[in-house]
Amino acid sequence: MNEAPSRPRRPPGLPTRRAARDVLDAVLEAHRPLEEALEALPARLEARDRAAAHRIAATVLRRLGSIDAVLEPFLRREPPPPARHALRIGVAELLLLGTPSHAAVASAVDLAPRAFAGLVNAVLRKVAAEGEALLEGLDAARLDTPPWLWSAWHAAYGPAVRSIAEAHCGPAPLDISLTPGATPPEGAEALPGGSFRLPAGTRVTELAGFAEGAFWVQDAAAALPARLLAACPGERIADLCAAPGGKTAQLAAAGAQVTAVERDAKRAERLRENLARLHLPAEIITADAAQFRPAAPFDAILLDAPCTATGTIRRHPDVAWLKRARDVTTAAALQSRLLQSAAGMLAPGGRLVFATCSLQAEEGEAHLREASALGLKLDPIRAEEVPGLSEAILPSGALRTRPDYWAARGGMDGFFIARFVKA
Repeated sequence: MNEAPSRPRRPPGLPTRRAARDVLDAVLEAHRPLEEALEALPARLEARDRAAAHRIAATVLRRLGSIDAVLEPFLRREPPPPARHALRIGVAELLLLGTPSHAAVASAVDLAPRAFAGLVNAVLRKVAAEGEALLEGLDAARLDTPPWLWSAWHAAYGPAVRSIAEAHCGPAPLDISLTPGATPPEGAEALPGGSFRLPAGTRVTELAGFAEGAFWVQDAAAALPARLLAACPGERIADLCAAPGGKTAQLAAAGAQVTAVERDAKRAERLRENLARLHLPAEIITADAAQFRPAAPFDAILLDAPCTATGTIRRHPDVAWLKRARDVTTAAALQSRLLQSAAGMLAPGGRLVFATCSLQAEEGEAHLREASALGLKLDPIRAEEVPGLSEAILPSGALRTRPDYWAARGGMDGFFIARFVKA
């Protein structure tokens, strides 16, 4: 009896590459955030495959300009997005992730539309043959940074634009903040200021103490705004635009009576879940912070305003390709409305910390003048309040962290932080 012909054997790890391709398609073609694209992956995808897909897709997004520069000499015409993404994944695996060439090529060929399988095979075999020499001579920092961002950062930071861009080329380490009395996970590095750092790729949910609420994920720079507010036990403090809740947790851990205001109901629920895991109390209100009016003024307010998030590209490489210059103008206008609203909620003599995780000056330094017009007097940040970051203190007394600061330790997110006292 003749046996039925067997199907061609699929390359191992194909579900991972398919997931990575779907994520790239969602980000680069549908313009959806990376986290949203990852959440949309099939629930049946195993956690290991999901993490590997994230790593591949993030590598492509982080090095997109360089990858496309490598491919350019081998392509006579632009392939359609499905084939282009298969090629990008193949190049990332061959030149950046150390995947064996036979596996990288075979998987990419299987990912491509059938009509383009031959092209993908031929191109990636050439890439494999030439190897990492293809990356030599490329200006990766410039290629992997959208031109509008490079121009804006050069205008704001001068020659430091290059070190900022270079800080985005690799994955970021994992930073955590501890709940009071908690012990840091084994191997965590203590950072100046109180945060702890673990290597890039650490899976936080697998760390001892996570399920018990011993800590939460929070970049070292993101921990600064709440720390600089210096909450006191019993103070009534508002955390505006509060989700996912890291800063709310800091304020609650200091003993403050925290009102966390979050406009998005889904994000507010996530905030509630995070605080429940950490066993920290806060009043959570689902409302637009630009319109919210409390029954009585607050002693202090933390406003970490929505922004373009260009300071977080180390962790969210999709931001570089999703945002446009017009988004900066829109975000800055929203921040102005929120700042005005926050000033109105604050008691005379009360403290307000304004922060954005953006590297764009329009979303940071430009707000100082309007804050003054709202009766908010700048309270200069002192070097002893930010150990190891005296270079981040601006002449105005505000703070500007950058991804290239603490480079030997793995960098940090870019934040603008200003502290005010209401007259």
